[in-house]
Amino acid sequence: MFQERIVSGMRPTGALHLGHFHGAIKNWVRLQAEYSCFFFVADWHALTTHYDSPEMIEQSVWDMVIDWLAAGVDPAQSVLFIQSRVPEHAELHTLLSMITPLGWLERV
Repeated sequence: MFQERIVSGMRPTGALHLGHFHGAIKNWVRLQAEYSCFFFVADWHALTTHYDSPEMIEQSVWDMVIDWLAAGVDPAQSVLFIQSRVPEHAELHTLLSMITPLGWLERV
């Protein structure tokens, strides 16, 4: 039997607020004790809306991670990573995009 995993992330598009806490972070803190959790900073995803100011994204990355830690996300219980620092993420995207039929994507 395998252990269930949770993979979740957030785009660093600015300061975190109560919506982030109640919508995701509170659940992350609870779930990290029960599951193998991987929480990531989706900085490449943030480029879709803040492409004109990448320096803002870079600063928001670290501010967001600090907020996660302050809210109770524990790096001893969960894996935290920054999307752009894991080259395999982009490699997997490239490979999957080459074999995924357009019809599948249009149904989502």
